[in-house]
Amino acid sequence: MAGHSKWANIKHKKGRADAKKGKIFSRIAKEIISAVKQGGPDPKANTKLRLALQKAKGANVPSDVIDRNIKKASSADQADFTELTYELYGHGGVGIIVDAMTDNKNRTASDMRIATNKKGGSIASPGSVAFNFDRKGVLQINKDQGDEETLFMEATDAGADDFEADGDGYIVVTPVEMLYEVKEKLEEGGIAIQEASLEMIPKTTVACDLSAKEANQGLIDFLENLDDVDAVFHNMED
Repeated sequence: MAGHSKWANIKHKKGRADAKKGKIFSRIAKEIISAVKQGGPDPKANTKLRLALQKAKGANVPSDVIDRNIKKASSADQADFTELTYELYGHGGVGIIVDAMTDNKNRTASDMRIATNKKGGSIASPGSVAFNFDRKGVLQINKDQGDEETLFMEATDAGADDFEADGDGYIVVTPVEMLYEVKEKLEEGGIAIQEASLEMIPKTTVACDLSAKEANQGLIDFLENLDDVDAVFHNMED
């Protein structure tokens, strides 16, 4: 992995971890409800629910919150949720990916238009931004968990695609479907995982002048504060 700039998204998110915890819980609750709506409340017979429960465990969602949302999903009055991905062009040629989960697609589409009307940028056609990103599982580990060579071997043996030292920690990259399996294997080996998440990793990054950088940050902040939006990724250099 050449260069550190592609990790700007992750470090940006890491710095806001406490502020984002409520949003992570909300996203997982929606995923649990959607999984139950589609495949029933038994995780043994419902792969999607099993994955959502693994994610809940990884994010330390309290068990009573999980149980409450499984029961809520069984109600006919509870709306289902749909996963959406929007692709946007930001300022200065920056690409932006927005992950959302909503019970009202028209509301979310309207919110995207309001965001670009207020903060600039434009909504792109599907695929025109996403081609420059790879969706990956990402684990963050503090450096106090071991030396780089040992952790590299542990992560590789557990099924990771890549491993890199980054600042005060290590980044472990996995295939999307292997994220929680790799996490559990490392934890079984006594390695504490600081954070597990699904990320859109840019293949190339874009350098911006200060004006474009500030304008993009304003757009990203606006998008992140929308109720239906769970994560925002971009390829702007740090």
